[in-house]
Amino acid sequence: MNKEHNKLVVFQHKNIRRVLYDDEWWFVIKDIVFALTDSKDPSQYLKRLRSRDTALNDVFKGGVQNVPPLGLEFDTPGGRQMLQCWNTKGIFRLIQSIPSKKAEPFKQWLAQVGYDRVQEIENPELAQERMKEIYSAKGYPKDWIDKRLRGIAIRQNLTDEWNERGIIEKKDFAILTAEISKATFGMTPTEYKQHKNLPKQSKANLRDHMGDLELIFTMLGERVTTEISQDEKPNTFTKSKIVAKRGGKAAGDARKSTEKELGRSIITKQNYLGKKKQRENFIDHKK
Repeated sequence: MNKEHNKLVVFQHKNIRRVLYDDEWWFVIKDIVFALTDSKDPSQYLKRLRSRDTALNDVFKGGVQNVPPLGLEFDTPGGRQMLQCWNTKGIFRLIQSIPSKKAEPFKQWLAQVGYDRVQEIENPELAQERMKEIYSAKGYPKDWIDKRLRGIAIRQNLTDEWNERGIIEKKDFAILTAEISKATFGMTPTEYKQHKNLPKQSKANLRDHMGDLELIFTMLGERVTTEISQDEKPNTFTKSKIVAKRGGKAAGDARKSTEKELGRSIITKQNYLGKKKQRENFIDHKK
């Protein structure tokens, strides 16, 4: 577990403390309550809120779908102190229960997000359009976005195939994905992130930091793995692992052949952490 990078964010001129813990942001609850209510005693306000809203109180206790708040350390004028914090999902749930005009914009936004999600389930093309808009807003070129979305579809086909083979655990997906990546690029996804100097505390998706050819060979390895699995129908995890290595090797051999023709590696250290111009240069990168 890592616990570092305490930072302030500002909401309506109010400071809200947060800390990066286990690769996600946790926010100080009483700072959120104060920002949305101006209560002179946020702790008491929260106590009364929980007594009125039993459903919220249950969420605070955690459960299968909920992570309870945690006490995390912060530097305060009185010294180092443990403050009650909650992750983003928990904070959104808390905001829903706060009867304040200041909270209303959040509630309206959450309602819109929920509505959009229902629409996307009924019409998957809407989800694809939304993703295009998100990547475009981040400065990615259209041709890169098209490849990225195609890669997402190929990945989904692969995970569907693994489900058919009885593989449902996230850790097993990660193991099989690592086998494909290692056979394709000579690195696991974790090693690849390190190669690209992506921050350890970041939840950045490795594929969002790949260039055109890196994406293409990622897709090739996963598509070949899917095809082999569909043909041979492996009935154990060990057999699926062998199939993943074979699919990755096919893409790895193609990558090596391509690199021989180009006279350079298609694996880069560059990432998309910079400005829009840097992203454009990355897509057009020639070594």
